[in-house]
Amino acid sequence: MFEVWAPRATAVDVEIGEVRYPMSSAGGGWWTAEVSGAGHGTDYRFRLDGGEALPDPRTRWQPEGIFGPSRVYDHGRFEWGDALWKGRDLPGAVIYELHIGTFTPEGTFDAAIGKLEHLAELGVDFVEVMPVPPVPGGRNWGYDGVDLWAVTENYGGPDGLKRFVDACHRRGLGVILDVVYNHLGPSGNFLAPFGPYFHSSASSFWGQAVNLDGPGSDEVRAYFVGNALQWLRDYHVDGLRLDAVHALHDDRAVHLLEEIAVETEALSAAVGRPLTLIAESDLNDPRLMTPREAGGFGLAAAWNDDVHHALHVAATGERHGYYDDFYGALPKVLTRAYYHDGTYSSFRGRSHGRPASHVPGYRFVCCAQNHDQIGNRAEGDRMAPEALRLAAGLLLTSPFTPMLFMGEEWGTRAPFLFFTDHVEPHLREGEGDRRRREFVGFGYDDWADKAPDPGEEMTFLRSKLDWSELDDDAHRAHLDWYRALIALRRAHPELTDPRLDRVRVDHGESWLVVHRGGLRVAANLGPVALTVKLGTGRFAPGHILLASDPSATVEGEELFLPPRSLAVVRLDPSL
Repeated sequence: MFEVWAPRATAVDVEIGEVRYPMSSAGGGWWTAEVSGAGHGTDYRFRLDGGEALPDPRTRWQPEGIFGPSRVYDHGRFEWGDALWKGRDLPGAVIYELHIGTFTPEGTFDAAIGKLEHLAELGVDFVEVMPVPPVPGGRNWGYDGVDLWAVTENYGGPDGLKRFVDACHRRGLGVILDVVYNHLGPSGNFLAPFGPYFHSSASSFWGQAVNLDGPGSDEVRAYFVGNALQWLRDYHVDGLRLDAVHALHDDRAVHLLEEIAVETEALSAAVGRPLTLIAESDLNDPRLMTPREAGGFGLAAAWNDDVHHALHVAATGERHGYYDDFYGALPKVLTRAYYHDGTYSSFRGRSHGRPASHVPGYRFVCCAQNHDQIGNRAEGDRMAPEALRLAAGLLLTSPFTPMLFMGEEWGTRAPFLFFTDHVEPHLREGEGDRRRREFVGFGYDDWADKAPDPGEEMTFLRSKLDWSELDDDAHRAHLDWYRALIALRRAHPELTDPRLDRVRVDHGESWLVVHRGGLRVAANLGPVALTVKLGTGRFAPGHILLASDPSATVEGEELFLPPRSLAVVRLDPSL
């Protein structure tokens, strides 16, 4: 059965080979047709009122890319091996974000499967995969996707994604998929001829906004809700990261995010495993993850960039652009999650956010690095290993859900640059200028001089991880630090306790001591050795569980910390 929603068309054909088969109106703008002999593997296109041949808006398979025909894909043909997988909840978890195309030299799902043992040994719980729908050319971050129901052949197509998810589950790893519902890419976007998929006036930096609240938007919303359910149901994905939800233009009483959350909850009950929705939002609005019974949208969590910014400033000393507000912000974000919770944001030129200290810490996904924060730098450079060890120590002992970005666990020196492969000359030639405009006000004044051409293949190749770095002693030591931190987090319930009101921070200009129950996480952020008081309170002095520098020592209530070092101390119960 072929079906398509095309409410404005007066006639629709499905074209298979050189033969066109008329479709029948099924009401509500839907058209259907039964074609004898068509099935899994059949290539087809649609023609509206005799116009050009177009791919299916809900195509599950685009083997020839965004300009080729759609191909029928039968989800039931894949043989899953994850029957024993019962899912993974977010509380207490550690997430690992990766980009399939640069995670391995081959850049495929099957190649990524070969690295899953590394992730299992690292100790993470979820793999978060950047977007996988078809994109222009052979390389892209994934946010220029257009056939949102399909999986790019660049990585291995729909079966490749299923093999990857299946392999993750068999190794005890959940999978979160990054999806983009706020816009579509500029190349190969054929939705508009089929119906009112785009808003008549609203837009964002990335293009025309999706029509979520205007005339004809019921079916448009169903398109996105159905897409979310497809990944969770048919691909066995355990959660979705919803890209830039602040760019969703939706004035309805029931927001699209709430609608997706309701349907996801129902699906979770049906499949018998937890399903997690995580929003990326620039709003600092805890209503996203507030339960619906309390007037929120009911999502599981949201990315919290304030924690990233505070960690970055503390560990590196950088203060350009939006970082300037976050000097000295660590004590506040570690106890209240948002720094901008109604405070003035100099970057925005206005007050921003609302308080969120009542929200459990695990509902905030926080990081020291991610694809945006690295890729938004002109040279895609990462934090220096010494700074990263400090930031990771504070992140992986925090009350939040930590997220790592591929390669940071061994301190890779490979950059993560912004790269594209647009087919149309005007898009290819204008991508650098568009990217520069995005950085106006970010404080990267030398961006135009340092940023490589996004369309050059070498920009992409430079962004691939170099796994041979793990043969180097310094990189192996860095990896051991990450493994030890994650193991420590697992071993001590105080470190996964999400209650922000139980976190206390003592601090000075270049140091801080974080109280986590009977543990103290102490960091010397400066270049000079110092001694800090542990504030033992009802506890007796204890011993060091883990330290980034072996010369750290405890004597009584005082902890000696070498420059740029961190230690976790276990206090003994007071008799």
